[in-house]
Amino acid sequence: MEYRKINVELAVFADEADAVVAELNSAIDGLEERHTIFGGDIEVVAVEKGGARRKSALTHTLAAGGTAVAAVKLAGDKIAGAYRKVI
Repeated sequence: MEYRKINVELAVFADEADAVVAELNSAIDGLEERHTIFGGDIEVVAVEKGGARRKSALTHTLAAGGTAVAAVKLAGDKIAGAYRKVI
């Protein structure tokens, strides 16, 4: 008979971890009623997010929009200055 091990890794907020583990245990109990499950456990490990926070695509888009607005304003100021010199 062939067996397969199923690994599931979840990341949740620390204050919600106990509730999530309780619900997972309940779900596993329901699975055991319909399927044969051999062993298994739920392990809770603290994880710290390392490194700098990455920017989302929306943040990059908003920053690019701000840069574009600043460039257009600068170009408008340069054109207005050039017109003043010509007149």
